[in-house]
Amino acid sequence: MTYSVKEIFLTVQGEGVRAGTVSVFLRFAGCNLWSGLERDRATAVCKFCDTDFVKTDGLSGGKYTAAELSEKVRSLWQGQGDLVGEPWVVCTGGEPLLQLDQALIKAIHCCGFKIAVETNGTIAAPEGIDWLCVSPKANAELVQTSGDELKLVFPQDENIPSDFTHLDFANFCLQPRDDSYLGAEKKATHTDAAFQYCLENPIWRLSIQTHKTIGVP
Repeated sequence: MTYSVKEIFLTVQGEGVRAGTVSVFLRFAGCNLWSGLERDRATAVCKFCDTDFVKTDGLSGGKYTAAELSEKVRSLWQGQGDLVGEPWVVCTGGEPLLQLDQALIKAIHCCGFKIAVETNGTIAAPEGIDWLCVSPKANAELVQTSGDELKLVFPQDENIPSDFTHLDFANFCLQPRDDSYLGAEKKATHTDAAFQYCLENPIWRLSIQTHKTIGVP
């Protein structure tokens, strides 16, 4: 199989339970809830995505085999030398589970990496993932109902946090919806609302997109 990749880069996890963890981000191209084109946003299932996952023209983007992609991930950790620390690769998108399969999971593990996945939960996750984060979107059917982390963008008209706390997740994170394209005040309002909800419902952990605050990918 050939994998379509938008970009690959070394950074620090910016949100959720694993915020602050150095990781290689592997962003797959494509999503099943939005084309990624602005002309289609209004009619998409997920209308608030803030990520470019169209085509394969990003940093180190392209078409890869499993062996090529795992070696590219390894090379970004610390050159070609011995791995130090706890190497993680975060598979994201778009929707990574449209492409991530057992062959790639095995290849990445063989290179010494643990695998984290950020998915919209509409596709069942394959075995072998070391950290699974599910982020429900709008009224899309949630197929993956267990994992390490459920991260809900807040607010959403179709979803309220209490809809999900009965599910089998180890952690629940509430992340303010980034509608900054509508103005800074909108984003601030969402942040205040998420903060207050977590205070009143402490099963939820506030997730702030720190990478945007410090200006890194």
